[in-house]
Amino acid sequence: MSREKVIVRTGIIGILANLFLSAFKAVIGIISGSIAITLDAVNNLSDALSSVITIIGAKLANKKPDKEHPYGHGRVEYISAMVIAVIVLYAGITSLVESVKKIINPEAPDYSAVGLIIIAAAVAVKIVLGLYVKKTGEQVKSDSLVASGKDALLDAVISTSTLAAAGIFMLWHVSLEAWLGAIISLVIIKAGVDMLREAYSSVLGERADKELAEDIKKTILGFEDVTGVYDLMLHNYGPDNYIGSVHIELPDTYTMTELDRLERKIAEKVYYENGVILGGIGVYAGSSDSRAQEVLRDIRKIVSAYRYVLQLHGFALHEEEKELRFDLVIDFAAGDRAEYFAKVVGEVQRHYPDYKLNVTLDSDFSG
Repeated sequence: MSREKVIVRTGIIGILANLFLSAFKAVIGIISGSIAITLDAVNNLSDALSSVITIIGAKLANKKPDKEHPYGHGRVEYISAMVIAVIVLYAGITSLVESVKKIINPEAPDYSAVGLIIIAAAVAVKIVLGLYVKKTGEQVKSDSLVASGKDALLDAVISTSTLAAAGIFMLWHVSLEAWLGAIISLVIIKAGVDMLREAYSSVLGERADKELAEDIKKTILGFEDVTGVYDLMLHNYGPDNYIGSVHIELPDTYTMTELDRLERKIAEKVYYENGVILGGIGVYAGSSDSRAQEVLRDIRKIVSAYRYVLQLHGFALHEEEKELRFDLVIDFAAGDRAEYFAKVVGEVQRHYPDYKLNVTLDSDFSG
C-alpha cells in the first residue's frame, strides 16, 4: 500500500472513532451537566477535524511536481501539522476560558453510572487509537499523523482525569471538575505549543538526519580514489524527499572524462541506496606533493588547538603564487563564528606570513 493510502486510511479511522466518541460524550456531558465531559466531546470533534486536515494534506503533498513547484508539494504535510497544532492550541485556550468561568460560578455535576462506564470505554479506545495513529505516523514519517496520535493519547489522560474527578465527587462530594478542566486546558495548550514548535522547525528547515548523512558518506567513500567527503548539504522537500550536494576529494591526476564517469556513478548509487538526489558534486583536488602534505599537517596542528574548529578540508598549496587555500568548519556553538574564524585564520597567517591565505568559513550542515 502506498504511503498516501496508509495516511488516508489512518485518517479515516481517526475521523470515525472521534465522531463516535464525540457524540456519546456530548450526550453524557449535557445530561450530567459535566463541563469536563462536554469539553472532552468538543475536543474529540477537533481531533476529527485534525484527521480531515491530515488527509487533505497527504493528498496535496502527493501532487506531482509542476512548473511553479519543481521539487514537488511534500512540504504541505508540514503545513498540515502546523494547522493541527493551532487547532489543538485553540481547543486548549477555549477549554481554559470555560473552566475559569465554572471556577467563578461553580455548578454541581450529576454523574451517572452509565456515563462513567462509557467514559472509561472511551479511554481504552483513545489509547488504542493514539498508539495506532502515532506508530503509523512514525512508520510513514508523517508529522500530521504523529501529532494526531499524540493528541489522542493526551485525550486518554484527560478522560482518565475526568473519571478521577467523578470518583472524588461521589465519595466526598467535592467537585474538582472546574479546577481539573483548567489543569487539563493548560496541558492541552502546552501540547499545542510543542506541536507548533516542531512543525515550524520542519518548515524552517532542520539539520539532516545524522544517520542518513553518515550512510551517504559511506556510500561515496566506497568508490575507489575518493579520499574524502565534505560539505554534504541535504534539502528536505517533504518526508523522504531529499535533494543535496556534496564535495569529494580525488587525486589531482583525474581527467575530465574519468571525473564525469565517477560523478554519474556516485549520483546513481546514492539515489538507489540512500534515496537522495545529488544535484551537484564538487571536487577538491588532493595533492601528493610532499611540501603540500607537510604544510597541511602543520596547519591542521595549528587549527586543532581551537576547540570550535570541527574540520579542515579542501586544502591546496600554490607555491608559485604563494597562496594557501582551504575551508574551515566552525561549530555553531562558537557564538560569533565570523570573529572566531578570523582569530583562527590570523593564527595561521602568523605562522605563514609570506603566503596569501584564501580561507572559506564553512558550516556543519549534516554532522
